Amino acid sequence: MKRLLPLLLVLSLFTLSGCEDFLDCIINRRPELPNKSFGVGELETYYYEEFKAEIKNEPRDDDYGYFFEIDGELPEGLEMFVNYRTVSIEGLPTNPGTYRFTVLLFVDPPVSYDYETDQYDDPLCSESTSKEYMISINP
Repeated sequence: MKRLLPLLLVLSLFTLSGCEDFLDCIINRRPELPNKSFGVGELETYYYEEFKAEIKNEPRDDDYGYFFEIDGELPEGLEMFVNYRTVSIEGLPTNPGTYRFTVLLFVDPPVSYDYETDQYDDPLCSESTSKEYMISINP
């Protein structure tokens, strides 16, 4: 009986949540932003940092559409630029201080149509994520 309990639990999860969604979330495909410590900038000195987003557990990251937003304030004089999956923050900071901001990432999965099921395939557990970052600018 003790050996059957884990098997019964797994089978009940399949029937309650639908096999496809359940398996997709075991694989845990989801957008991911890196843990990143930004370097300390100097006032009126060119600043540049970059990072790259990815889809966790997905070898076809490049097939997705990536869309980024910033919530909060970058240091005055710095701007965010996006080159597909790579985000860079650069410019000439004009005010010292510590700035906290959140980068929001939204992804669109590749459009793939399954003719056998007559449905579009969406293999992600989540289509968005966010992460808080900090930049300090010294006087």
